[in-house]
Amino acid sequence: MKNGGAPHKPILLLSVIRLFEQGIYTDNQIYVLPELVASFKSNWAKLVTTNHFPIFALPFYHLSSEPFWKLIANAGCEKWIESKSSMRSFGNLTTAINYALIDNELSNLLLVSENRDILKIALLDKYFPDTKSNFGTNGNDDLPSETILHDNSDDYKQKIIELKNQVDENSFQEEIFIRGGLFKREVPKIYNHTCAISGLRISAVANVSMVDACHIIPFSEGYDDTLTNGIALCPNLHRAFDRGLISLSDDYTILTNKNFVENQKSVFNISQFAGKQIFLPYAEELYPDLGNIAVHRKKFGF
Repeated sequence: MKNGGAPHKPILLLSVIRLFEQGIYTDNQIYVLPELVASFKSNWAKLVTTNHFPIFALPFYHLSSEPFWKLIANAGCEKWIESKSSMRSFGNLTTAINYALIDNELSNLLLVSENRDILKIALLDKYFPDTKSNFGTNGNDDLPSETILHDNSDDYKQKIIELKNQVDENSFQEEIFIRGGLFKREVPKIYNHTCAISGLRISAVANVSMVDACHIIPFSEGYDDTLTNGIALCPNLHRAFDRGLISLSDDYTILTNKNFVENQKSVFNISQFAGKQIFLPYAEELYPDLGNIAVHRKKFGF
């Protein structure tokens, strides 16, 4: 593998191996997941002692020069990924690339524990002989501590602003991607993967979710990915909440706006939920923040 002395490619490959260990990757399609970006940053901190800068987009794109790694573009972005300079940006990378396709032979190897161990040892011995003992066997700490989701909203917002002011744009985008990934994963969990309004829950089909993590105050407005700024909703009610067709009262009952007309005979009509209390998380400290709900009501004229 050609890396010109830079540690980016071996760090990314070690991170991919880590996600195969955790059962997150199970085939030859390598998507840019929050867990992969977090593992990359974690492994970099453990292993790299040079002055190189940890830009995730670089190895994900440049591994395409290796015979086992092929980039699959999103529709309409096929020409975009031919521009090396544009692929230095994490935002451009995630916009243009759907996933990386690795060799079937390699993915089959990575499904076997003994093979993963051999590959890890080979990479660590060749590229990180002086720090390999830091790598360890437990990758559960690759994601940032989930306590960040339990921060006070004001504290969380302040941390995000500090990150934006102190680091370069790529690092900021990567951090937001990781934290947003935690939000999307954890909010449905605290509602038992159940839509808080309709009660919809599908759990029989693997890797299929019909419940979204909905921000009460949009992240772009409040820089708030804490759990109490979230509510689990199915996609149609998520959209209705985001557009102000529905809101919540201070006792968590559902309010419907008067500014739309719908088919009352439809089993999918929104007004059927008016006045009902939502399904709430298992712990009171995880309930939707009433201050944020008040902001939502005021924004949409409830």
